[in-house]
Amino acid sequence: MERQRIMVVDDSQTDQLTTEKLLEGTDYELVSCCWNGQEAIEEYGTILPDLVLMDILMPEMDGLEAARIILEDHPDAKIVMISSLCDDDTLDAADAIGVSGFLSKPLDREHLLATLEEVLEGEGPC
Repeated sequence: MERQRIMVVDDSQTDQLTTEKLLEGTDYELVSCCWNGQEAIEEYGTILPDLVLMDILMPEMDGLEAARIILEDHPDAKIVMISSLCDDDTLDAADAIGVSGFLSKPLDREHLLATLEEVLEGEGPC
């Protein structure tokens, strides 16, 4: 089976490296790391990853706005939001945009891999 291509969008280098480490030895390949939503929009169309893991709070453009724009241009994009902000308003906003899932920080390998599998197999939001 071909490895699934993952793009990580997070302004924290620590979180980028943590995610990369969590994906080591799995069926997922980290193909791109972006620092903010604007960069993610610019790279998405070139890279066309199988899934995007996107932080919400970032400089220049937050993850919710970037997800909205990517999904407008690429309706089949699979985007999983990652944040320490797990309040109902944030979850509702992410849901309204049409993201595929939501993960809480700090990420845990088992939950991350289960969510990636669910979203990529088309089982819908987790």
